[in-house]
Amino acid sequence: MKMKLGCALRVMCMILACYIICCSLLMSHCHGVVEEAKILKSKEDLEIEQKIKLINKPAVKIIKSISGERYGCVDFYKQPGLDHPSMKNHTFSHKMRLTSYPEGLNIKRQTHSNKTFSHFWENGVGCPIGTVPILQVTKDAFFKMKSLYGDNSNPQSSWSKTYKSTSSNGGHHHFAVVRTTKEKPRRYNGAYMNSNAFNPLVGPTQFSSTRMHFQIGNEFIHVGWTVHPQLYHDFNSRLYVFTSAGGHECYNLLCPDGSGMILVSQDLIPGRLTEHMDLNFAIIKDKENGNWWLLMGTGYLWEHIGFWPASRFKESFGTRVEWGGEVYSPSPPSPPMGNSHFPKGSPRLDSYVRLITTWDENYNADNFVKNTERFSNSCYKVRDTIYIQDSWRNVGHLIVYGGPKCK
Repeated sequence: MKMKLGCALRVMCMILACYIICCSLLMSHCHGVVEEAKILKSKEDLEIEQKIKLINKPAVKIIKSISGERYGCVDFYKQPGLDHPSMKNHTFSHKMRLTSYPEGLNIKRQTHSNKTFSHFWENGVGCPIGTVPILQVTKDAFFKMKSLYGDNSNPQSSWSKTYKSTSSNGGHHHFAVVRTTKEKPRRYNGAYMNSNAFNPLVGPTQFSSTRMHFQIGNEFIHVGWTVHPQLYHDFNSRLYVFTSAGGHECYNLLCPDGSGMILVSQDLIPGRLTEHMDLNFAIIKDKENGNWWLLMGTGYLWEHIGFWPASRFKESFGTRVEWGGEVYSPSPPSPPMGNSHFPKGSPRLDSYVRLITTWDENYNADNFVKNTERFSNSCYKVRDTIYIQDSWRNVGHLIVYGGPKCK
């Protein structure tokens, strides 16, 4: 009996010892996993902080926009766009402007900085000469914006074959646009549009935009206005630029890899409120150096916003152009487009894009742009009228478009 009891005790001791050893090993393993997770998180946090630092450059001063955003007045030569590897030996300066204006572009040649658009700033002055305003990005804002890049929510074109398939149902982008046709391919050195701006009601993960899409081979530039709460953290209509070049995609100047445009404007910049005015947008290739310039303005008052160096793009000429509305939603229903109503056929009542123009490879202006076709999907509508004169104002080649939310 005593022998059996002794054996039982030895077995129990062995089991207890094994249990203790296993618990110890398990705790050690868990501790190792936790420590490894901490190291990975610390590494990720460090990488994020470094990326934010690349955007939030050291500023000469901090100013606020009238809508409350903080901007750093950054030395022109230290802005994110000049961090790109190809910019090591650049000769750019804040005084750069388009060297020649193509025919048909009604633009006052003098600079209007600090006179026409300085009212966008809380101090009524803006940034000092030699600096450019760069949005100060917080960590929370960066996490929200990080989710925008490289997924299906990024701006697209109605030419679906230009883009990789993003979902089994073709995504949740909807368009109401007029675009140049595929027949008889042409080369473009620029394009222009004038558009009125609205505040369509969108959800927190949706956007509704009116834009000019300028295709350069398999790369492109988008410019226009958008209501995009995930990007701007409010539901106001704002100017925006989206670049797809060199395998990178970038909103405005928020590009830690330096792939965005190089800013020269001190006042009228992407991200500003539209104030629901008529807005001019032009993308023009510089005859002298091949750089692609972005100009914005109202009426005949224009601002040189910035440029993309010729080296940013694989092709040296535009291949297609598209004007009109685009909306995105991760799930139905899709948000309203334009003024949230179907077009009635009048620029007085509709959301419109007017005076559309292209410049060919010889910089000849085409104000008629007859080589166009309409495209819309789902429940949004677009109407295209070639060169109409309206008593309200000169509308040129007029596009009216839009619609309510789509289920």
